[in-house]
Amino acid sequence: MRTVVLHYHLFKNAGTSIDRILQKNFGDKWVTREFAANGGDNSAEVAEWIASTPEAIAYSSHTMLGPVPEVAGVEIIPVLLLRNPIDRIKSAYRFERKQEADTWGAQLAKEHDLEGYVRARLARPGDRQCRNFQTDRLARMCPGDGPELERALGALEFLKTHGVLGRVEAFDDAMQRLSNCLKHRYPDFKWESTRANVTEKSKAHNDAVEFDEELARNNSEDLILWNSLSPEMSR
Repeated sequence: MRTVVLHYHLFKNAGTSIDRILQKNFGDKWVTREFAANGGDNSAEVAEWIASTPEAIAYSSHTMLGPVPEVAGVEIIPVLLLRNPIDRIKSAYRFERKQEADTWGAQLAKEHDLEGYVRARLARPGDRQCRNFQTDRLARMCPGDGPELERALGALEFLKTHGVLGRVEAFDDAMQRLSNCLKHRYPDFKWESTRANVTEKSKAHNDAVEFDEELARNNSEDLILWNSLSPEMSR
């Protein structure tokens, strides 16, 4: 049985730090690729990617959508971290504000303060970056007609059982669980506490409390997901 790591690299959720650890351990057997949305489910393409690259061990993508794929003869260990959604949005804004890119988000961040950036993204149809982003991504792992939060919670339970799920704030605990999952197949897997692609926090302003409350209302389901994970999950 082939064992691989499938890293769901959610934007500003310590994904670059995980990728650094995977690349350091597996070298050119760590691979990355991005996918078209394909109606919200590109799981079949991800499965084909894994099946067609038998030499690879660790896979990472920002854009994998849909259920964790199943591939004959392959044990897949999905890895995903959640982050306090308010902190994630602020970090995304700081990153896009400094990013040298022509994307809409980067241009928007350079033209507006945090509040203007968030309000513009909330007003944009289909933009989930500042509204329950993590709930949306997790719910897509459990397709169906049920409420989005219910499906996202179902995905959390699946990931707890079949992979590595944790909080960004408890990064080291998640990496230790990954090491434990891999020790039967890759006993030399090593990791150390890593902080890559970190955008430092700016000083807080006294008038930020009301806006934080509005952010919390627009990300209430993300907060439920994040709060459902204990800071230190059992290994």
